[in-house]
Amino acid sequence: MSFYPSLEDMKVDNMMRAQISQHQVPPSYVAPQLCATPSAPSATHVYPTLGEYMGMELSQAVIALNMPEYQIQQVQPTSSNVVAPLSSQSLSLPKATVTQAIRQVVLCKDRNGKCGLRLHSVDSGVFVCYVAANSPGALAGLRFGDQILEINNVTVAGMTMDKCHDILKKAPANNITMAVRDRPFERNVTLHKDSLGHVGFQFKNGKIIALVVDSSAARNGLLTDHQILEINTINVVGMKDKEISKIIDESPSVVNITIIPYCIYERMINKMSSSLFKELDRTPAA
Repeated sequence: MSFYPSLEDMKVDNMMRAQISQHQVPPSYVAPQLCATPSAPSATHVYPTLGEYMGMELSQAVIALNMPEYQIQQVQPTSSNVVAPLSSQSLSLPKATVTQAIRQVVLCKDRNGKCGLRLHSVDSGVFVCYVAANSPGALAGLRFGDQILEINNVTVAGMTMDKCHDILKKAPANNITMAVRDRPFERNVTLHKDSLGHVGFQFKNGKIIALVVDSSAARNGLLTDHQILEINTINVVGMKDKEISKIIDESPSVVNITIIPYCIYERMINKMSSSLFKELDRTPAA
């Protein structure tokens, strides 16, 4: 079974597979011999092979060099069981994909004794809600919405935000280890711009409020009442709408958008000062 990052990818792949199946040569069937015959030199073909047609050399190498448009293109998966004939051109797709897998992160403190993180507890879990630019947390690859499971082998489930911050404060300056689950509340949606450069949704204060009928956003299941967190792995939390629109406008034809239910987002940023948004790490994921 194949998986696709967008509906457009699935439809293009289906068309390409149908085209390939039309060009495949049907199997040849040889009638069984009724009696044994003495061996004889192999007979020449009734029809010339493709490479001998009309005296022209039509090997695959020659076709590839002179007529590449006549080659049958095989669809190559970008990752395990993921086929993306359109979205494979997007460099941010593998980095934007939410895996929900668990990884180990090792970080340190800066010269001010800080990791550049702010955590928040939601439903007995502890989540990253702030990563400062150029901080140890940013360099370690932590992102908004990551769930912290352990800090230095201490399970933090059920702990308050203050208790987790206290553990980080008392931790040594180096080799702070964390067990992190990749953004469990979030999902990534891959969209394709139309001929006018639109992907087909409206938002206010970063919250998706409406979808355009028969747009890429509607076809690919983008949902309203969700907050935009990243566009092509660039953190847009706290940005003004015109700044978010500019990033979308300057994006290539494939746009990867990471979203989270607004009710969860609202709880994560609760009690966060608006001034902290200006210090967020906004570098694309490495």
